[in-house]
Amino acid sequence: MDATMGKLSLEEQNLILHDCLSGNACLADTLSQKGLTYDNLRYISYTDSVPRKVNYQSIEEVERFEPAIPAVSFFTGGGGLDIGFEYAGFINLASIEYNKIFCDTLRMNNPDRIIIGPPDFSGDISDREGLYDILTRVVGVSPDFEGVFHGGPPCQSFSIAANQRFGKSDENFKRKGFDDPEKGELLFDYLWFISQFRPKAFLIENVDGIEDCDADGRIRESLCQLSSLGYTIYPPFIVNAAVYGVPQNRMRWLIIGSRGTKTVDMPKPNNYLSACHGVFDRPLHDVENHITREHTAESISRYMQLHYGNRDKLGRVDRLNPYLPSKTVIAGGSKGGGRSHLHPETPRTLSVRECARLQTFPDSYVFAGATARQFTQVGNAVPPLLAYKFSLALKAAI
Repeated sequence: MDATMGKLSLEEQNLILHDCLSGNACLADTLSQKGLTYDNLRYISYTDSVPRKVNYQSIEEVERFEPAIPAVSFFTGGGGLDIGFEYAGFINLASIEYNKIFCDTLRMNNPDRIIIGPPDFSGDISDREGLYDILTRVVGVSPDFEGVFHGGPPCQSFSIAANQRFGKSDENFKRKGFDDPEKGELLFDYLWFISQFRPKAFLIENVDGIEDCDADGRIRESLCQLSSLGYTIYPPFIVNAAVYGVPQNRMRWLIIGSRGTKTVDMPKPNNYLSACHGVFDRPLHDVENHITREHTAESISRYMQLHYGNRDKLGRVDRLNPYLPSKTVIAGGSKGGGRSHLHPETPRTLSVRECARLQTFPDSYVFAGATARQFTQVGNAVPPLLAYKFSLALKAAI
């Protein structure tokens, strides 16, 4: 696809930007009056000499299996793990989530599923006795559960990127790890539920930096305790989602445990990185969550100067290179506005839907809440395609 199709000439664009800057006019209004959108704007530079290999596969294109194995989702968030397991043939009996807006998303997309979270429940996994009662009494989960537990405890306490949003003088700049009073212990709460219900298999997902925070070996000790209950615990997998078909560089830490004699054969990575151009070659007609930001003329004047992969230092946003995986889709702060990278072919930030495609969410999956909170849900999620491939490995073993 020609990246410059439908674009203004540089002369026309510079004239519009000049008029807005000199007259202090709103760029969004000016474009609308001319029958234009931000997608008609252009960068100065493009590279069309590199052939585009189509190796992008959306979650909608994979083989979807009939539901057969029960599963319970912990720290469900926006539902990335749930989708991957569902496509692989698992029945998600219940999703446990603390955030009300995330629960709104889960209920909107899964009206028949039990969502253990606000407003009906607290969704607080640290309330071990209360949640144990809900799982047994409401969901029907019992010890020696003939299914799978999966979940990704909140990773902000262990994430380099999440903490470096703050200035070096800010107390949040350094990773708090397990010392985080709000989130640092949640991993061990999850492991407690595994020990109590003893599912046939479990999956734990987090950022790859979590082991740096385990200097005293608490994770190793807890996993050894699970081994004494009959689990085979596989060594931690540090994976880049981009070698499993996800068009995004995203490093994750995965732990898998299974109860039984059958070996879990982990999915084999591709011998290439999935480029992100396939996401942006797809049309965006009639999709939800595709509202783009109305940038100022000043911002567009800076963005349009960037080459592939370059960063606008003032706005701290990067122009994606379509021939490489996207940079990691980020969640933004829990109190501030969500933000995203710059589109590779149009000098604007990505919409929630475009970020969701980089994460391999299906277009039919809709996110609730304000736009900033939609970005948070997408950025915090496990890519459904990555979840799908590892859940298939678990399915084959149990």
